[in-house]
Amino acid sequence: MNGNTIEGVREQIQEVSEAARQEGRKVKFGLNAFILVRDTEVEAHAVLREIIAQADKEAVEGFGEAVKHAGASTRERQGMWANSNFEDLVQYNDGFRTGLIGTAEQVADRIRQYYEVGVDLILGGFLHYSDDLADFGRTVIPLVREIEARRRTTEELISV
Repeated sequence: MNGNTIEGVREQIQEVSEAARQEGRKVKFGLNAFILVRDTEVEAHAVLREIIAQADKEAVEGFGEAVKHAGASTRERQGMWANSNFEDLVQYNDGFRTGLIGTAEQVADRIRQYYEVGVDLILGGFLHYSDDLADFGRTVIPLVREIEARRRTTEELISV
């Protein structure tokens, strides 16, 4: 899926899952996301603003126009990027819309929220791939695992 808010993802998962159930199938969901982890939320959002400010305005606007025209030919008459604004389109698959931008704790909690609505896989993009991916592995993934372990323990206690 393209990046979206938690509510938007929940709606899309419910709709597609229902269609799959009607056909006797089950679907797994991957979500495109741009991941930006910094020591503080303020720092992460400052980097995001810098990325957007340095975007190639003509290229982003051209992409926006192209996909909106393409979307008009779909059955729904809008397509995937119909509600995307300039800032969303800087990261072409709406990766900023996921909100995986902030401290390691904030990003881990937001990932947990996406998993709770049915996302099976996060397809993460990073600004500085080598450094940011390694940092993500060291800081965010252990937090996600810790949150998941606590959730499972709580469920087990409730079911006893």
